[in-house]
Amino acid sequence: MGDHLVVNGDLFEFWFEYRSVIPRHLFPTLEALAALRRAGVRLTLTGGNHDRWGGPFWREQLRAEFHPDAVELELAGHRALVTHGDGVAGGELGARLLHAVTRWRPTAAAFRALHPDWGYALVRRLSPRLAGRRDPAIIEGAANAQAEWARKQLQQRRDLELLVMGHTHSPQLDQVEPGRWYLNPGAFADGGRYAVVTSGGPRLERFEG
Repeated sequence: MGDHLVVNGDLFEFWFEYRSVIPRHLFPTLEALAALRRAGVRLTLTGGNHDRWGGPFWREQLRAEFHPDAVELELAGHRALVTHGDGVAGGELGARLLHAVTRWRPTAAAFRALHPDWGYALVRRLSPRLAGRRDPAIIEGAANAQAEWARKQLQQRRDLELLVMGHTHSPQLDQVEPGRWYLNPGAFADGGRYAVVTSGGPRLERFEG
């Protein structure tokens, strides 16, 4: 077992942190994360376009680190920039709209005013429409745009050795220069995809359950 788990956004279909309420259907996942923390595994989460509205819950209840957007970390001795990746590539109208809406403070304030049952009912109704179609051509274009953005960042930021993104669910490991990589681990929900970072560098893995 590793010593640091990084969840790079969209762990949940939707997450909103109320002051005193959490969605009960997410409890099994939260308990699994709590078990990892009890075992001494460091836990870092970034916000994705589906679960950017996190807050003190992660720190106070799970002793985890939550970052709504990007974060820089030391991963196995490598300086890494970790960001979900939404907004880097164009995407469809629904994805662009969701990207803008989740970053607008009045949206969170308005959602908090709703009863949690009403709020989650609204999300279940709207989420399929906002998520957009998983058109292979669109996904490929977005993945290519992410990779190009990552290469430019690594060229500009000579202190970085690793740039990690998700969002497109498209696994990719690109050694831009010796000892410097762009990594998209893919999505665990899509065939058990994940990545491992060691002192020797990153590698793509696939869980066989």
